[in-house]
Amino acid sequence: MKFAIIAAGEGSRLTQEGVKEPKPLIKLQGIPIIERLVMLFASLGASSICIIINSQQPKTLEMLKKLQKQYPIEFVVKDTPSSMHSLHAISHLLRGDRFCLTTVDTIFKEKEFTEYIKAFEASKCDGLMAVTDYIDDEKPLYVETDGELNITAFNDKPTTMSRYISGGIYGLQENALDILDRCMDSGKERMRNFQRSLVENGLKLKAHPFGKIIDIDHAGDIVKAESFLAE
Repeated sequence: MKFAIIAAGEGSRLTQEGVKEPKPLIKLQGIPIIERLVMLFASLGASSICIIINSQQPKTLEMLKKLQKQYPIEFVVKDTPSSMHSLHAISHLLRGDRFCLTTVDTIFKEKEFTEYIKAFEASKCDGLMAVTDYIDDEKPLYVETDGELNITAFNDKPTTMSRYISGGIYGLQENALDILDRCMDSGKERMRNFQRSLVENGLKLKAHPFGKIIDIDHAGDIVKAESFLAE
């Protein structure tokens, strides 16, 4: 299985709040969050770890070149307007196998993630999407599911069928990349619109619940994430 990390965001809110390090190099439990992901993915047998960063991250680029000597890393340096565009920029590296994608600032328990990857490897569905009922996001994407956790819709606002929100971890088969290409050709933007297109095009997606997933968007989230991992 291939793994992918989107780390091309500017992290402007963190910079405005006094965080000096670029987001991928923020340390949790003494380890930069991008290195934490790389080590975890490698321990789970990643055949390739595909990463995108933006052109304003020389420190992150330097770290990736060092990690590349030890881990199967391929990376792209490109400025993109959204996570969906970032995924498309590395999509050519993801062809030929199923893959698991996450954003660099998505923080989760390694045990839960390992269970999720095992479930994805055993699954025959087109996609296994991490979800959580822990809502601590400014603009959460609500996930509608049926009684068997099949995903029926992604919504900006909650409905009676949306117990969970998207956790920012996506396990997908290669056919999802064909839909991604069509989204780009039609001018769609944002990762959530790509997810909606997966459902609209008839792909079978299932939800995999995590207890808690935290995104690092603000300086206070770093303290929150440290506490969460220490639990």
